[in-house]
Amino acid sequence: MLQNLHVKNLALIDEAEVEFMPGLNILSGETGAGKSIIIGSMNLALGERVQKEMIRENAPYGLVELVFSIENEHQRKALEALEIYPEDDCVILSRKITNGRSVSRINAESVPVSKVREVASLLIDIHGQHEHQSLMVKKHHIEILDNYAKGKLQAEKEKLKKVFEQYKKLKTELENANLDSEERARELSFLEYEVKEIEEASLKIGEDEQLEQDYRKLMNGQKIMSALSGAYAKTADGYETAAEQISHALRELSSAAAYDEQVAGFENQLMEIDNLLNDFNRELSSYISDAQFDEAAFAEVEKRLDTVNHLKAKYGRTIEVILASCKEKKERIEKLADYDTYLEDLKKKFEKSKGEVEKQSKIVSDIRKKEAKVLTEAIRKELMELNFLDVAFSMKFEKMNHYTDNGYDDAEFLISTNPGEPQKSLEKIASGGEISRIMLAIKTVLADTDAIGTLIFDEIDTGISGRTAQMVSEKMNSLGQSHQIICITHLPQIAAMADSHYLIEKSVSNQTTISTIRMLNQKESIAELARMLGGVKITDTVLNSAKEMKELAAHTKKTSGEEN
Repeated sequence: MLQNLHVKNLALIDEAEVEFMPGLNILSGETGAGKSIIIGSMNLALGERVQKEMIRENAPYGLVELVFSIENEHQRKALEALEIYPEDDCVILSRKITNGRSVSRINAESVPVSKVREVASLLIDIHGQHEHQSLMVKKHHIEILDNYAKGKLQAEKEKLKKVFEQYKKLKTELENANLDSEERARELSFLEYEVKEIEEASLKIGEDEQLEQDYRKLMNGQKIMSALSGAYAKTADGYETAAEQISHALRELSSAAAYDEQVAGFENQLMEIDNLLNDFNRELSSYISDAQFDEAAFAEVEKRLDTVNHLKAKYGRTIEVILASCKEKKERIEKLADYDTYLEDLKKKFEKSKGEVEKQSKIVSDIRKKEAKVLTEAIRKELMELNFLDVAFSMKFEKMNHYTDNGYDDAEFLISTNPGEPQKSLEKIASGGEISRIMLAIKTVLADTDAIGTLIFDEIDTGISGRTAQMVSEKMNSLGQSHQIICITHLPQIAAMADSHYLIEKSVSNQTTISTIRMLNQKESIAELARMLGGVKITDTVLNSAKEMKELAAHTKKTSGEEN
């Protein structure tokens, strides 16, 4: 159940928070008051694309937050399968939009929008005005049927998808297998060259990593030896080296040391430096002689590494991929070497796969046809309760001339609203008001088989009035006894049935237009019904009519509750 909606800085809403209740929640208000913004903000939180104009002008960010209570074990397990774990039996979905970028969160953890949509599909079903028209698109009809029959269809459809993938792969291979002898010879020659190149390299898995390690070590070793040799050349015996210069300096100081004690002290200091330098040069010479750079080993590693990297550039970024590519090329060589046998074998595999797809498609189709009878009969009964007095409703199946991962069925709903008339496509018969009621009937039937707890209807009452509106209101009340319903309406007959009634109002504050939403008490609800009934001028007669309508609705709800 949707417990709470919090909206900030979206369109006309500065900040609004709504606590929704169980049963039938009605949202009403003047045209343009911002009713569509409420549904729009929910859709944003549930992953819909952000429209730039949705963010309130000059606002630093927009925010929507939905808090759902998890009330049944089926929902909980489905959420846990998506690695979503309710906290205090609640799941919080939020979305913050800043400078054209948005961040979605579930229970305060950032998640991709795709994850939000997955979770939302388990918690809420929003039926917007555009969905009325989706019934006019035939391909959506089979989606409705499959959703209704998913308990019996899901496993079989998964099998179908698996065999279809193999069928599609073989079909593509067969379509690309028509090579003439010259093409085959060219491909065979090229493949043999590539296999030879890979096999001659005698690659070993993990070899590239070891080569990289050895190369770095040897490369650094060369740098070290170069540095040490350079240092030794500057300090050891030789022309103008440090040792030679210090030796000359000592000779100069020795000639004068007998005449001045301070000069003798300088001589002693320099002798210590000379001794330290001699020790340093001996140790440096010893290190160099023990760690000579092996140019031959370095050249061998460098050459082998070049070979491996060359093969990586041609056949794959790892040795495993290169060897797998070599295996595939060998298999292709075998096929090309005996092409007629390969082609014949491929055709047999394709025909076998085609037969498996046909068989599994028939299994799926048979389930669909059986479930379609149950579904359409249930929808027909719901339509009768929605003032389709003599309605026929069925589903027509045709077999497509090709396979898909969804089978070969091409199906659509058919309806007849008058006695004696043949059933026809919805688009050829149904008016706007009829489409709204058909969708409500479908949603009602699907709701009985689905664990989704919250259903939202945005102006499901389009194009209806009078007795039909009353029957729609009774259906919404019935649906609200087993689900949480949130419904935006402009019809008083539906609003009167509310378990909880909310008013969306538009006002001007500090020269800025804002929309607000609040729950109405009984008296305020009657006043809002009077506005919906009477328009601008609310007379005592209109108020009395509104009060009577509310009382009749209460009686209907009580009677309906006793029957259930």
